[in-house]
Amino acid sequence: MEAESTNEYGPKSGRMSNGLIKTLIENYRQNHLSAINETLGIQDAHSIWFDLPKLKKFIAMIEEEAMKKTPEATEEDLGIRFYYAAYPKLENWNIMESHPVSEEYAGRHTLVMIPTVKKTDEEGEVHHYDFNTLDQSINLALTARRGGKEEDPIGENNGQLIPPSNPIAEYF
Repeated sequence: MEAESTNEYGPKSGRMSNGLIKTLIENYRQNHLSAINETLGIQDAHSIWFDLPKLKKFIAMIEEEAMKKTPEATEEDLGIRFYYAAYPKLENWNIMESHPVSEEYAGRHTLVMIPTVKKTDEEGEVHHYDFNTLDQSINLALTARRGGKEEDPIGENNGQLIPPSNPIAEYF
């Protein structure tokens, strides 16, 4: 499914006008965010911020790991999928032990970024596969070779949620 755009930069540019950005954000806040807040009885985050060095480092890691596992992949074959996710409630916060995040994020939504690589399936269709699950057979062989230690997946999640952080710098 290809998204349509009506901005002055053209539909293929990926750039959006301020008016379109504002409309899309307001649609989310009036529909999805308000339903989440009412249903769960919380004030969920409406945005997440990542610093540029962290994003660049994550992209460099994707490129490096892709070249190890799929050396034939080009830059155009790589991407990032953003999964909508939610932090656990406080009573289950112990699952966050290996991923230190402030408890004030409990129950709020977040994003998890997972690298993707473009591959053609058995039927000849092109898909953007999650990088961590791309070559399960290779992953299993590596796991066995390391004595059963499963390889850590590549993913990024440490952004700043707003709220609870102050929204003072947000334009939208």
